[in-house]
Amino acid sequence: LDAGRLGAACVEALTGAGLDPTPAGVLKMRQFSDTLGVRHGVMLVGPTGGGKTVARTCTAQAIGRSQTVEPGDSAVKVKEFTLNPKAISYGELYGQMNPLTQEWRDGVLVVIVKLILEDTSLDPKWIIFDGPVDTLWIESINSVLDDSKLLCLDNGVRMKLNDTIRMIFEVQDLAVASPATVSRCGMVYVDPAEL
Repeated sequence: LDAGRLGAACVEALTGAGLDPTPAGVLKMRQFSDTLGVRHGVMLVGPTGGGKTVARTCTAQAIGRSQTVEPGDSAVKVKEFTLNPKAISYGELYGQMNPLTQEWRDGVLVVIVKLILEDTSLDPKWIIFDGPVDTLWIESINSVLDDSKLLCLDNGVRMKLNDTIRMIFEVQDLAVASPATVSRCGMVYVDPAEL
């Protein structure tokens, strides 16, 4: 993305949301966008109410506004799929086998991934995990965060994610995240004191 156009689009997105486009806020949005360009897993780290969601949603709008669109082409639109992984069980997130019928039932994440993989557009697609990191569910994401981008399920199915998909984690801290997970993600710290 062109840095000048992205910066202007960030200001426009913040203003459109009724927010003051401070230099620090625009900087966080640009850092987030730059990190998305080099990593397919990004963690927005900061306290609740600190501006992580605003930075993410306004960056999505800015990316759409700043893309070069040829006459007749449709505008780029970031497609966001948000879930709270701590609000559901591991089986509800990834899928689980019914012990009585021996039937596999896809979890929320698998349903989202299948829906995204059916979409052949080049629009960016973000799967957003908005909630605390937990060792129970985050370790199963590590293979997705690798260059292989494989989601490996307990039933033996492996799903290859394409280059339009990004995994975004909005977290308060990384207290229970393993070094293996942290090293696979780009980090952007959103400090509410700067906003």
